[in-house]
Amino acid sequence: MAIQINLDKILEERGMKSNELADIIGITTANLSILKTGKAKAIRFSTLEAICKALDCQPGDILSHNPESE
Repeated sequence: MAIQINLDKILEERGMKSNELADIIGITTANLSILKTGKAKAIRFSTLEAICKALDCQPGDILSHNPESE
């Protein structure tokens, strides 16, 4: 998939664990794991907004487009 998920990098920069983020944004750690590994087929804007708010970042910090990986 050409869309890359950089959530691990942002979490590390913020010194936050996945389970902490999942608790803050109100999703299960399993669903967050699916998103982090790039296995998710979609993300709700409300979830993306909650992640950005919790991590004080922009959507472009989390998602990137890499056409070579298709």
